[in-house]
This record gives sequence, structure tokens and C-alpha cells, in this order.
Amino acid sequence: MDPQDKWLTIEDLSSYLKMSRTKLYQMAQKGELPGSKIGTQWRFDRDEIDDWVKSKRPAADKKSTRETK
Repeated sequence: MDPQDKWLTIEDLSSYLKMSRTKLYQMAQKGELPGSKIGTQWRFDRDEIDDWVKSKRPAADKKSTRETK
């Protein structure tokens, strides 16, 4: 991964997750989304976001993933 691709802005994250910027801001401010606020700007680590998305899968998906390993 290119080091420049590691950190996502709210705009990048919105495009990456196909979610609105408003919803992502709300989630970040509530601590529901892994991110860091630097001054007035939010930044999101792509690897942490990927792990967070995977952790939100329903239990059935997690079980089938474990069975295939």
C-alpha cells in the first residue's frame, strides 16, 4: 500500500465506504468509528477501517470465515 493511501480524509472515507459524510462525521464524533481528529480535520487509518468493517459482520459470516481457515 502506498503510504499516501494509508490515511483517509472524511471525503475519501465517504467514497470508500459509500456512506454520507454527514453520517461519518456523526459516527466519528460519537466514537463509533475509529479515527483521529487533528485540529479541525478527521483522519482515518485504512487498515483500522477495514478491521472495523469486518468486526461489524453478522455472527454467521464470522463463523463461516473461521470454518474456512
